[in-house]
Amino acid sequence: MTIQLDHFIVSARDPRAAARQLGDLLGVRWSESGIGPFSPVYVNDGLTLDFIHDPGPFPVAHFCFRVSDAEFDAILARLKAAGLPFRSSVRGPQDLKVNTDYGGKMVYWNQPEGHQWEMLTASYARAPV
Repeated sequence: MTIQLDHFIVSARDPRAAARQLGDLLGVRWSESGIGPFSPVYVNDGLTLDFIHDPGPFPVAHFCFRVSDAEFDAILARLKAAGLPFRSSVRGPQDLKVNTDYGGKMVYWNQPEGHQWEMLTASYARAPV
């Protein structure tokens, strides 16, 4: 059996708002409540991000989504429409630019709790198979 990541618990001060924002930006289904104390975002058929209330402090996490060019453009349009600042580098200024240094497109943004989201069209983390 191939090992796959099924779900990940994400700390948030307001899990419903965090789940709603991410679900809406990614254009995927989310729910105010799920099994247990979670507000889930159903990223795809095999991955759920379960937002849980955590009054903090908690570590800031980094999540990267690999998407198609069309999905990238749609998500970027939703980021812009929501007025959310984004950037072209992991720790750089909110320059509202798209990075194309690695053979694809990528941007970064942060949710209010500080978690960092990355979206890219070509993985720089692993060589193509």
